Amino acid sequence: MADSSTQSITIDAPPDRVVAVICDFARYPEWTEAVRRAEVVEEYEDGYASQVRFTIDAQVMADEYVLAYEYAEDLSRIEWHLVAPSRMQRAQRGSYDVIGNPDGTSTVTYTLEVELSVGMLGMFRRKAEKMIMDTALKQLKHRVEAPGATR
Repeated sequence: MADSSTQSITIDAPPDRVVAVICDFARYPEWTEAVRRAEVVEEYEDGYASQVRFTIDAQVMADEYVLAYEYAEDLSRIEWHLVAPSRMQRAQRGSYDVIGNPDGTSTVTYTLEVELSVGMLGMFRRKAEKMIMDTALKQLKHRVEAPGATR
């Protein structure tokens, strides 16, 4: 598997609001530019998604894949991995760690490792991962902090 990349951001909201947005997969196309479709294909007994099918179009890369999710009991960590290789990815592992801060904000740490099916120099792959993570965290922050945003 490829090396993982990690980035963090502070969001002006408590962890439960952040986690609610992260776990509302069906609404990802409303606030995540690259996601064209997100469909929960399996759920755990508690209603949280166990598998989600994504269709993405990130200009330089379009793909459809299924991710399997696992959650920490207190929802402070949400992890996923690619169920089966897709057209563009051999493997993917990632996680969100959501930690509440004393001032009522949350720190979200996003870790991602992707092994592409197509060859890409390590330097370019790391730059692409950084861009993907930076965009994802900024879009998450915007969605959670938006006044009156549907959650």
